[in-house]
Amino acid sequence: MIYYLKYDVQAICKRLLEDQLRCLGIPFKIMNTNEIDISESIPNEALETLNMKMAKLGIEMVSSKKTILVEQIKAAIIRLINNEDQVVLSNTSQYLSSSLNQHYRHLSAIFSEMTYTTIESFVILQKIEKAKSIIAAGELSFSEIAWQLNYSSVAHFSMQFKNTTGLTPTLFKKIILQKRTDKILH
Repeated sequence: MIYYLKYDVQAICKRLLEDQLRCLGIPFKIMNTNEIDISESIPNEALETLNMKMAKLGIEMVSSKKTILVEQIKAAIIRLINNEDQVVLSNTSQYLSSSLNQHYRHLSAIFSEMTYTTIESFVILQKIEKAKSIIAAGELSFSEIAWQLNYSSVAHFSMQFKNTTGLTPTLFKKIILQKRTDKILH
């Protein structure tokens, strides 16, 4: 029998990080999704070992102020979009400014400089990824998904979905259902 999984990538990464830090005997405190506080200085070789182990898991430790800020922006956006108890705010710029305590123009300039894309494009990509996950789960209608992700209409949601994925939400859902049917039959 085939089982479908729903998982929290951030929780998995947090657990992997905790396991690696404990294994190396490094004292730490998880600050938030993408930030840890190592409470005492550690030898360079231990830090290099940690970096190598984390890189094998697809996790990179960053130290450049600009790179850190970009990661904080991404984490804030992902938290906002994945917060199922709160509708995504229509004014992402205000949310980011208040969350990171910096002017949006500064955040936007650094983000664009470091990623070669805009914050708005990143928000759209994250909203579409969230929408794909919701569609695959099959629990909400397209109207409910559009509302949850703060689209002005189902048509606007569908247009952004198609522009991003090349598929309409309906076709995406049909493909997911067909793949599930094919796996069950084989």
